[in-house]
Amino acid sequence: MYRRRVALVSVSAVACLSAAAVYVSADGAPASGVAVPSPSAKAAALCDRLHDALPDRVDGLSVRSLSPVSTLTAGWGDPTVVLRCGVPRPATLTPGSTTYNPTADAVDVNGVSWLMEQTGDGYRFTTTGRATFVEVSVPAKYAPEVNPLADLGNAVKKAIPSEL
Repeated sequence: MYRRRVALVSVSAVACLSAAAVYVSADGAPASGVAVPSPSAKAAALCDRLHDALPDRVDGLSVRSLSPVSTLTAGWGDPTVVLRCGVPRPATLTPGSTTYNPTADAVDVNGVSWLMEQTGDGYRFTTTGRATFVEVSVPAKYAPEVNPLADLGNAVKKAIPSEL
């Protein structure tokens, strides 16, 4: 068993609206170059459920179309907050990897635990303790970067069950 430092963030719950089938930005231009995960069939089914439960707005940002179009990805705003569902286990959480860190930072937002990793321009958050991994990349422009997680937590809890 590994230890993990957990920072608790108190964020009020935000009611999630059902997601639109197509995500479009204010100018209609899709955000391109989003890598679509290749999950197992079981994980893909959970991701389809998540896609149907996603909110129309995240941290006040409107949905945005992504290219390529997939139910495994979603985006909001410009620059884009990107959600990818069915991603592989992060190397930071994988024993034996060169970046394994048994005390990796995590944050709990509205009952969903997220691994927190700083990137070149913001943070990448990946769910932990769920039946499949969901990753959310938040550009630094939206500091504090945890805010979008409050809007996404209810959808994740509804669609992606906790690991047993």
